[in-house]
Amino acid sequence: MSTPAPTADRPGEAVAGILATLAIVASLVALDYRPVRITPFAILISLIAAGIGGRHQRLAAAALAISGACFIVGTFFAIITNHPIF
Repeated sequence: MSTPAPTADRPGEAVAGILATLAIVASLVALDYRPVRITPFAILISLIAAGIGGRHQRLAAAALAISGACFIVGTFFAIITNHPIF
């Protein structure tokens, strides 16, 4: 019997996970504070995390979906409540 060799995690995979988590946190903060100013950067960070890929690819995809949803919802609530969006 041969066992598969253990695969080492690349440092980029850890960076992708951190970037995806940062994008989710930034998107949630943008819901309360100026969504048009913060959320595009969160979307960019989540796209970078998705480009790095690795084992955190699903987290990066979730970060992209959450960032997009937070952009729409945050802008909607900012307009409805007359808060500044920029």
